[in-house]
Amino acid sequence: MEEGISAELIRSHLRCIKMLSNSCRYGIRAVIYLANQPLSSGKIGIKKISSDLNLPMPFLAKILQQLVKQKILSSSKGPHGGFSLLKDPRKITLLDIVTAIDGTDIFTDCVMHNGSCESIDRTKTKCPLHDDYDLIRRNMVKVFSNNTIHDLVVKANGPKNITI
Repeated sequence: MEEGISAELIRSHLRCIKMLSNSCRYGIRAVIYLANQPLSSGKIGIKKISSDLNLPMPFLAKILQQLVKQKILSSSKGPHGGFSLLKDPRKITLLDIVTAIDGTDIFTDCVMHNGSCESIDRTKTKCPLHDDYDLIRRNMVKVFSNNTIHDLVVKANGPKNITI
């Protein structure tokens, strides 16, 4: 591993940290689902998305609206309404979705103290995990930035194989 961090150390850190919220995981699954739909299908209704992904409809609707506000999805109301991708899936990164739904705290906050590592650096001694977790954070940003929705659809051979 890079800079002397063992794989076991990384696994133990990640077991302690719930990386992504359920909202974020559901959002990723929904965007992958939409990316896998034929362009001719147009907008996909919330009932169909919810049913096909086995996700609670009211909760999913709120998540998808967040992605509409962040200009990742488009939506329309009415009998032929629903959701579709606003951007090319090759241009939507996992980082785009994570920051749209969960924000950037996972990439900035200290593991042990309240607040960002930058603010902790100014007011307190760094936590004992700071240097190790900083490396993990940088690698997470790299992984999330380098994986597009298109990449995930291709790697999984479709949305049914995505279990996030």
